[in-house]
Amino acid sequence: MNLGRMTMGETIAGSGDVIVRIALPVPLFHEFDYLLAGPDFEPRSGSRVKVSFGSRQLIGICTEVAPGNPHANPKPVLDWLDDVPLVGAHVLAIARWLASYYHHPLGEVLAACLPAGARAGRTALRSGATVWQLCARLAETDKRIACRSRLARAPRQLALYDLLATIGPQPRHSLYEAGFSLDQIRSLADKQFIEEIPESSRAATEIKYLHLLQATLEQQSAIQSISSSLGTFGPWLLEGVTGSGKTEVYLRLIERVVAHAGQALLLVPEISLTPQTIARVRERFPNSVNFHSGMTDTERWDAYLACKDGSANVLVGTRSAIFAQFPSLGIIIVDEEHDSSFKQQDGLRYSARDVAVVRAQALGIPVVLGSATPSLESFDNVRKGRYGHLQLKSRPGASSPATFHVLDIRGQPLDEGLSQNMLRVMGRHLDSGGQVLTYVNRRGFSPVLMCASCGWVAGCPHCDSRMTLHRQPVILRCHHCGLKASVPAQCENGHANLLPIGFGTQRTEAALERIFPRFPVLRIDRDTTRNPQQLETHLERVHTGQPMLLVGTQMLAKGHHFPDVSLVAIINADAGFLSADFRAPERTAQTIMQVAGRAGRAERIGEIWIQTLQPEHPSLQRLVVDGYAAFAGYELENRVSAGLPPATAMALIRADATTVSEAATFLEDLKRRLDNGVAVSGPVPAPIQRIANRHRLQLLLLSDHRSALQRNCANIRAIPQTRTLRWSIDIDPYDGA
Repeated sequence: MNLGRMTMGETIAGSGDVIVRIALPVPLFHEFDYLLAGPDFEPRSGSRVKVSFGSRQLIGICTEVAPGNPHANPKPVLDWLDDVPLVGAHVLAIARWLASYYHHPLGEVLAACLPAGARAGRTALRSGATVWQLCARLAETDKRIACRSRLARAPRQLALYDLLATIGPQPRHSLYEAGFSLDQIRSLADKQFIEEIPESSRAATEIKYLHLLQATLEQQSAIQSISSSLGTFGPWLLEGVTGSGKTEVYLRLIERVVAHAGQALLLVPEISLTPQTIARVRERFPNSVNFHSGMTDTERWDAYLACKDGSANVLVGTRSAIFAQFPSLGIIIVDEEHDSSFKQQDGLRYSARDVAVVRAQALGIPVVLGSATPSLESFDNVRKGRYGHLQLKSRPGASSPATFHVLDIRGQPLDEGLSQNMLRVMGRHLDSGGQVLTYVNRRGFSPVLMCASCGWVAGCPHCDSRMTLHRQPVILRCHHCGLKASVPAQCENGHANLLPIGFGTQRTEAALERIFPRFPVLRIDRDTTRNPQQLETHLERVHTGQPMLLVGTQMLAKGHHFPDVSLVAIINADAGFLSADFRAPERTAQTIMQVAGRAGRAERIGEIWIQTLQPEHPSLQRLVVDGYAAFAGYELENRVSAGLPPATAMALIRADATTVSEAATFLEDLKRRLDNGVAVSGPVPAPIQRIANRHRLQLLLLSDHRSALQRNCANIRAIPQTRTLRWSIDIDPYDGA
């Protein structure tokens, strides 16, 4: 429906004209009134509209029809894009809460809640969506058997054929996520084994009840407790050791919701890191869809609409999937609820985990927060009686808990960061047929390139940070602004004695290849694994079961089942426990326990060996001797004593400008606007003061009363930015960088 027949100057309202209030994606904390001339339909809140705003045309969301106090001289609406509102009343209410709690303009909040297709004004139809299925002529069993025999020499095509035969039609992006390439799909199609059809032609598929293992008593108890709260709001913390079967609990809860015509939302930290979870959901619920950054805009738009119209019963997605719309959402599950990727670090700085709880409360449905290493915020909510607490303390089957060993490396000779004792343990596990996972918390070859003659360090010219040395390819790279540079032959003082200092995944990989030449070394980090297909290729090698060494960052710590890993080697546990960041010990302990959980997940007995220069550190000792729960209790008491979250409410006000003085002057002025309800620290430089030639300073606000913190933030949030200065408010900050 096109209302563009009106011109910019036509602002005189007729008898049938309507004033509508619009939220626009601009950094202003108010909405705007526009004139809708003589509509031949009923305008409703939640619909998209196109309007003129200054010299631009913008797409916004109608938030109110015929407001009681309209602004004077409204401009005309250029186009009304949705007869049926795209944003439902529930999501509009959540957006208003987000705008208020995180002090962000409503128009920009609504834009963040919608996929790119919606923001671009695309028609809310899924006509272009397609899926791949077995060719209709292959309906009979004997024909399928014949086809399988013809694919014996093409194992990947056979695997693709078997996947579609097992779980039914799937969109192309789902096949990519499962590790299949476009060439494999086309080759199978050329042989007339599979075909592409419109998604709308796919018939609804029933749930597949694939209960291959009997649920343990702990799983049954968790399922029953949460199921009893279906239809009512109830936040649950599901704490389960790695490998204890949390995913199976999720799936059986989803089954119960879907069986009663409900829908489910499963949030995961990063799609590329959890392919096994996606595969299990898709196998059990063929009508499920995914939503993540690895999909095209069209695929995300189709998935969004499939949830909105009810044709998809399960959505598996990353952080922004929390804003998807459902006509009958019955449960929200947040897997790995402690993970930092659930917190948006720019723009609308929201926590998807916290939004999930707020949304579940508004809908009156249960929300499940699952983790082997819950956040201190969730533990605190359990202690205060706000969350129910369910535990899975053991692994199903024959697997046993891994054992922890602390290696004191003080005064010990190291070979590229590896002690002789650690190397002996690695060799023992490899010789016995096991796989060894080596965790290194840095990418690249070395975090520092230093001159041994004068102490010069290769730094980024645009940031207050060092350049990381990479060897594949040989290059210096800044991991903050992205700058790449060739490796110099000499330092700026003319010395050629340049040495790599410190250890990254590339350097550890090279050392292990030299020390253990009989065994393959596989590195999995952001440099070798940039998409789900590459990850799937790596995992296929791991799952062959042959003895090998795995080297990686946190990518190896999450969501993977490695039945043949018998040893986890953690090269450096000290940096996190000694950091000035008050959250660093918690993150370090979580990472240690998550990566340790990759060992001993089948019949093999698992061992975790940790190198450290401070073996008596109280946090490390509580973790390895008494377990994560004991560490969390100890750390929570430290936070309470220090007056830090979750004991107090926190906000971080950041400013960055082209000069230090401009940012400092602005924050000092802003500090004078705050009242006595908050304690203020700063202005101080950010941990990395300069990034991309912009200087960054910050104020830290703490208060025993969240209402006082919010009041102060609300009083300052409308201060305009300038061309040379940007500033932001981060409520409940996770990263101080």
